Amino acid sequence: MKHFAVGLVIALLVVMQPASAFDSELAFQDPAMQERYENMTRLLRCPMCQNQAIADSPVGVAADLRRELREQMAAGRTDLEIMDFMTARYGDFILYNPPVKPKTWLLWAAPVLLLLIGLVSAAVVIMRRSKGEMDDAADDTSNPGAGTA
Repeated sequence: MKHFAVGLVIALLVVMQPASAFDSELAFQDPAMQERYENMTRLLRCPMCQNQAIADSPVGVAADLRRELREQMAAGRTDLEIMDFMTARYGDFILYNPPVKPKTWLLWAAPVLLLLIGLVSAAVVIMRRSKGEMDDAADDTSNPGAGTA
């Protein structure tokens, strides 16, 4: 059994890929630009992964977006200009924090609406069950011999 466990650990170590960042090299030599780049990659969502920032996504589209971001930053574009370019190309979906506007009101209101629906549903179920138990208790006291066989 001990040899099996050792063999399993060795097999897992051989099969597993080493964990590494997708951009192992620094995008910029300037620390301020590098920090700005890393912050921007966390603000943009991968269009294919849907719940990962482009910083964390292994997909080729995310790599292309990181490359595009580096090129635009190197060209001297501001964060706002870059975000405008990305949203013009991919829509508000690319932003982890989409702007509040009529088109996205439902998106922003959905968590509150779902919570309210859940609370109202729970209240209705609790009220119905408590009334049902009270009715059952009243039926049992009005007919004392009904429960015995």
